[in-house]
Amino acid sequence: MKVAVYGQYFKIEDTEYVENLFNTLNKFNIDFVIEHRYYKSLKKHIKLQNHKIFSLHSELNNSFDFMFTIGGDGTILRAVTFIRASNIPIVGINTGRLGFLATIPKENISNAVELLLKNQFVIKERTLLSVSTTPKIENLSSLNFALNEVSVSRKNTASMITIKTFLDNEFLNSYWADGLIIATPTGSTGYSLSCGGPIITPQAKSLVLTPIAPHNLNARPLVIPDDTKITFTVSGREENFFLSLDSRITTISNNTEIAVEKADFNLKMVQFNEQTFIKTLREKLLWGQDTRN
Repeated sequence: MKVAVYGQYFKIEDTEYVENLFNTLNKFNIDFVIEHRYYKSLKKHIKLQNHKIFSLHSELNNSFDFMFTIGGDGTILRAVTFIRASNIPIVGINTGRLGFLATIPKENISNAVELLLKNQFVIKERTLLSVSTTPKIENLSSLNFALNEVSVSRKNTASMITIKTFLDNEFLNSYWADGLIIATPTGSTGYSLSCGGPIITPQAKSLVLTPIAPHNLNARPLVIPDDTKITFTVSGREENFFLSLDSRITTISNNTEIAVEKADFNLKMVQFNEQTFIKTLREKLLWGQDTRN
């Protein structure tokens, strides 16, 4: 077995769990490669031999069986920029807080590796979104996809922006709002949820459009089929606005047309039988914690 290891940054309190992962991988003679920035951070706090490193997404090929991410859901969002369309499944170890994506408790690392070796897991696919613009924006040419959501929002103004939105070329609405979120089922428990959007189970073939602080209170979140092509233009008092793909933000001019649709590849996530999405949802949102239950 060969795996990649990725983390955004190293926290001292994670030392025990990171060492446990590396010790377990060595115990079972699993070949592993560490992302180079994370490796440089680890070396300051953990004794490491000269491990192999990777720096570019092109270095992750079909020789890799899994990628271990160490952190929270934000770490997985960043890991996607390395995995892209390589089909390498992610094993998300949760050393963060909420953890809708990174569902493996940090105390269960050894057990998770053993379950992988015994093939006692399932692969769950997650939909991604792709973005294109007219005219073309160069810095979106290679990283034009998002796992959670694509959103537009005002930039240098306290005034609302207007987002003229079309679904499959049919006019839907002009949202007067602080912005608009287009979320996948995976992203429905993130930014969209905090703005009043619905929770969508990961395997549902749907997307949700959620306005951010709309001026018209009857502009409600809308669930649509995931094969819908969404196009929109933005206007407002300022000449530019923000376009966000997960946590990656770029500035777009008002004369730009944005098109969002389902990407032609999926992200693969490892799920162990005891940690389903429904169980995670119930635990993270404290459903059933009322004493009457």
